[in-house]
Amino acid sequence: QVQLVESGGGVVQAGGSLRLSCQASGRFFNIGAMGWYRQAPGKQRELVATITSIYTTNYQTSVKGRFTISRDNAKNTVYLQMNSLKPEDTAVYYCLGVSVGKNYWGQGTQVTVAS
Repeated sequence: QVQLVESGGGVVQAGGSLRLSCQASGRFFNIGAMGWYRQAPGKQRELVATITSIYTTNYQTSVKGRFTISRDNAKNTVYLQMNSLKPEDTAVYYCLGVSVGKNYWGQGTQVTVAS
Protein backbone atom coordinates (compact mmCIF):
# COMPACT_ATOMS: atom_id res chain seq x y z
CA GLN A 1 0.00 0.00 0.00
CA VAL A 2 1.14 3.53 -0.81
CA GLN A 3 0.00 6.68 0.97
CA LEU A 4 0.56 10.02 -0.72
CA VAL A 5 0.44 13.25 1.23
CA GLU A 6 0.44 16.60 -0.56
CA SER A 7 1.39 19.96 0.85
CA GLY A 8 2.09 23.47 -0.35
CA GLY A 9 -1.26 24.64 -1.66
CA GLY A 10 -2.75 28.00 -0.80
CA VAL A 11 -3.93 31.33 -2.11
CA VAL A 12 -1.68 33.43 -4.31
CA GLN A 13 -2.08 36.48 -6.52
CA ALA A 14 -1.93 36.10 -10.28
CA GLY A 15 1.68 36.08 -11.41
CA GLY A 16 2.83 34.54 -8.16
CA SER A 17 4.40 31.19 -7.39
CA LEU A 18 3.70 28.12 -5.31
CA ARG A 19 5.56 24.86 -4.77
CA LEU A 20 3.64 21.67 -4.16
CA SER A 21 5.18 18.60 -2.54
CA CYS A 22 3.94 15.04 -2.32
CA GLN A 23 5.63 12.34 -0.29
CA ALA A 24 4.90 8.66 -0.63
CA SER A 25 4.98 6.41 2.39
CA GLY A 26 3.89 2.92 3.33
CA ARG A 27 4.98 -0.57 2.39
CA PHE A 28 6.00 -0.70 -1.24
CA PHE A 29 8.90 -1.89 -3.33
CA ASN A 30 9.34 1.22 -5.43
CA ILE A 31 7.46 4.09 -6.97
CA GLY A 32 7.47 4.32 -10.73
CA ALA A 33 5.91 7.29 -12.43
CA MET A 34 4.64 10.15 -10.31
CA GLY A 35 2.64 13.14 -11.32
CA TRP A 36 0.20 15.90 -10.65
CA TYR A 37 -3.38 16.20 -11.81
CA ARG A 38 -5.90 18.94 -11.07
CA GLN A 39 -9.64 19.33 -10.94
CA ALA A 40 -11.43 22.66 -11.13
CA PRO A 41 -15.06 23.03 -10.03
CA GLY A 42 -17.42 21.55 -12.60
CA LYS A 43 -14.58 20.13 -14.68
CA GLN A 44 -12.97 16.74 -15.09
CA ARG A 45 -9.65 15.88 -13.52
CA GLU A 46 -6.84 16.65 -15.94
CA LEU A 47 -3.16 15.87 -16.20
CA VAL A 48 -0.78 18.66 -15.25
CA ALA A 49 2.63 16.97 -15.36
CA THR A 50 4.23 13.57 -14.92
CA ILE A 51 7.75 12.33 -14.28
CA THR A 52 9.10 8.81 -14.58
CA SER A 53 11.59 7.13 -12.28
CA ILE A 54 14.32 8.08 -14.75
CA TYR A 55 13.20 11.72 -14.78
CA THR A 56 11.44 11.82 -18.14
CA THR A 57 8.83 14.57 -17.91
CA ASN A 58 5.56 15.38 -19.64
CA TYR A 59 3.46 18.53 -19.30
CA GLN A 60 0.03 19.75 -20.23
CA THR A 61 0.45 22.36 -22.94
CA SER A 62 -1.08 25.17 -20.89
CA VAL A 63 1.55 24.86 -18.13
CA LYS A 64 4.67 24.37 -20.24
CA GLY A 65 7.27 26.99 -19.45
CA ARG A 66 5.51 27.94 -16.20
CA PHE A 67 5.45 24.70 -14.16
CA THR A 68 8.34 22.36 -13.41
CA ILE A 69 7.95 18.84 -12.06
CA SER A 70 10.83 17.17 -10.24
CA ARG A 71 11.37 14.29 -7.86
CA ASP A 72 13.72 13.05 -5.18
CA ASN A 73 13.76 9.27 -5.39
CA ALA A 74 15.63 8.93 -2.10
CA LYS A 75 12.75 10.73 -0.35
CA ASN A 76 9.96 9.24 -2.51
CA THR A 77 8.83 12.80 -3.08
CA VAL A 78 7.59 14.64 -6.14
CA TYR A 79 7.45 18.43 -6.46
CA LEU A 80 5.60 20.87 -8.67
CA GLN A 81 7.06 24.35 -8.93
CA MET A 82 4.37 26.65 -10.29
CA ASN A 83 5.36 30.10 -11.55
CA SER A 84 3.43 32.84 -13.33
CA LEU A 85 0.20 31.47 -11.93
CA LYS A 86 -3.06 32.40 -13.60
CA PRO A 87 -6.62 32.40 -12.25
CA GLU A 88 -7.37 29.46 -14.54
CA ASP A 89 -4.83 27.40 -12.61
CA THR A 90 -7.21 27.44 -9.65
CA ALA A 91 -8.09 23.84 -8.79
CA VAL A 92 -7.57 21.03 -6.36
CA TYR A 93 -4.22 19.46 -7.21
CA TYR A 94 -3.82 15.72 -6.74
CA CYS A 95 -0.63 13.73 -6.55
CA LEU A 96 -0.38 10.41 -8.38
CA GLY A 97 2.05 7.61 -7.70
CA VAL A 98 2.30 4.34 -9.61
CA SER A 99 3.61 1.23 -7.90
CA VAL A 100 3.52 -2.30 -9.32
CA GLY A 101 1.04 -1.21 -11.97
CA LYS A 102 -1.43 0.33 -9.53
CA ASN A 103 -2.34 4.02 -9.27
CA TYR A 104 -2.40 5.72 -5.90
CA TRP A 105 -3.79 9.19 -5.26
CA GLY A 106 -3.26 11.80 -2.60
CA GLN A 107 -6.12 13.59 -0.90
CA GLY A 108 -5.60 16.79 -2.87
CA THR A 109 -4.46 20.29 -2.03
CA GLN A 110 -6.30 23.47 -2.99
CA VAL A 111 -4.58 26.07 -5.14
CA THR A 112 -6.41 29.36 -5.56
CA VAL A 113 -5.07 32.10 -7.82
CA ALA A 114 -6.68 35.48 -7.24
CA SER A 115 -6.93 37.96 -10.10
